[in-house]
This record gives sequence, C-alpha cells and structure tokens, in this order.
Amino acid sequence: MAVSTAPSAAELGRRALAFTRRRFLALLVLLAPGAAAGVALWPRDLPTPPPKSGGSTGQPGSSPSPSTGIEASWAFGVDTTRCIGCGRCVEACKLENDVPFNPECNRTWVERHAVAADGTEYVDSPEAGIDGFPTLSTAPGAATADIQRSWFMPRLCMQCENPPCVGVCPVGATYQTPEGVVLVDQERCVGCGYCVVACPYGARYLIPAGASSPMGSAGVADKCTWCYHRVSDGRRPACVEICPVGARVFGDLTDPASPIQTIVNTPGVSLLRADLGTEPRVYYVGLESEVG
Repeated sequence: MAVSTAPSAAELGRRALAFTRRRFLALLVLLAPGAAAGVALWPRDLPTPPPKSGGSTGQPGSSPSPSTGIEASWAFGVDTTRCIGCGRCVEACKLENDVPFNPECNRTWVERHAVAADGTEYVDSPEAGIDGFPTLSTAPGAATADIQRSWFMPRLCMQCENPPCVGVCPVGATYQTPEGVVLVDQERCVGCGYCVVACPYGARYLIPAGASSPMGSAGVADKCTWCYHRVSDGRRPACVEICPVGARVFGDLTDPASPIQTIVNTPGVSLLRADLGTEPRVYYVGLESEVG
C-alpha cells in the first residue's frame, strides 16, 4: 500500500474547487456467469458525509432495511473453501467504484496462502490477484519450498463496529454511517495517513500521485465501502454479484433467510484478529491459519 505525503495548500485549493463540480457517474460491471447476459448500469448515489464542524456520525449496529423496513444488521461472509482465485471480484470492485487500476490501489484483493511441508506459510497476491495466479507462488522463498497445499483468501474492509481508523482521523474525514459502515469523506481528507497506519487489516491506502479517479484525488484515503451505494438500495456488493462460485456472501444477520446465515452458522467460522477488540463484521469459513 503506497503512502503519499500530505498535499500542499495549493493542491487542497485545487481539489476543493474540483469537488464543487461533483459528478455522478455510472460504471459498467460484468455480470457473473449464469446471470442474464449483458451489463448493468448502477448510479453512484453517495451517502451524506458528516457535518463539517464535527467528527463521525452514526453508531455501529442496525438501521431500517430498505427492503423490509425493519432493523437490519449487515455482515459479510467469505468462504475460502470455495474461492478459486480468479480475481473477478477485484476487477468488478475497481470498475464499480472508480478505483484506479494501479496495483497499489485496491479496495479488495485476493491472497494465496501456500503451506510447505515444514509448516512455513508463503503468501502472495500478484497485482492483488486481479488476473488470477500463476501455478507457483511468487512469495519470496516459495519457489524452492516443498509446498503441500494452498488456498485463496479474499480480503476487504472488516467494517469494524469499533473502528480504530475513525478515532485517529484528525479532521473527521473517516466516519460511520447510521448503519455502522465506515466511509471516507474525500473532500475533507488531508492525506495524513493516520487511518492507513491504524487499520490492523491493511484495508486502507492513500491514492498515489498519477492515479486520481473521479471518486478521489491523489493523496486522499480510500477503502472498501461494501458498495454502500448498492447495499443501501437493497442490492449486493459488486464483488458478491460477480463471484462465480459464491465465495463471497452479503446479508442481514436479523433475517433468518439471508444467505449470510449459512456462513455465520458454519462450524469453525472465524473473525480476523478478534483479539484486537475491533469487532470486525466479516466472517470467514475455512481459514487454515491465523491471518492478520
């Protein structure tokens, strides 16, 4: 993840002027195999950012579901036993969310964990896994190791109920929506990088110079939002929509019929670094080792 220096006063002024002409774009996202043929256009309706005079807004937890009107509790599930490392999720995320196609700019990525006979674990993620993986691990030392097995692990923002990134932001650019989803007000972000360092999951980055997109200028923080503009409208995140094997699942924990229930009720389901007290809301199935 690249860390840029804070922009100059002149750059902040230019950025402020640019953002007064906010554009609402529609992006193309390929549909998963088995879905209807063609592509869909999804408007980018962004949530209201926090007031300029204060810090974060909203409390983690639940809010009325747009589809049922009753209180919902969103959660994400990842089944590593299903993931095939195809990288379609990474590409769909970039297309849907205007994420630059730079290798260091990723709201979601896929890792390959290869385990050698002596128990050593090698982790690689070439180009964030967007083009799949070569036969052999690219991790240092893996080429000469006696690899016994390997598995793929999709990564994304944990949307913690107790997010450290919110607490360290000095200008309130990182905040929580009423549903508890952590977002970034990129108009307010000053690019200090505190949130990048505070995230224990490596889920944040600063947009590097030369990689600006319509959704953020160079030097500001960016991260996965669980496609907030989609899920708040009753749809699934783009990475869930595109996954050809159902390795990614999104749903409402308060709904007994939600597909997320299959994940959270699977024996051995786990949370990443639950010991940190961040209360992550991404549930993993099939992890073969403790992953930080």
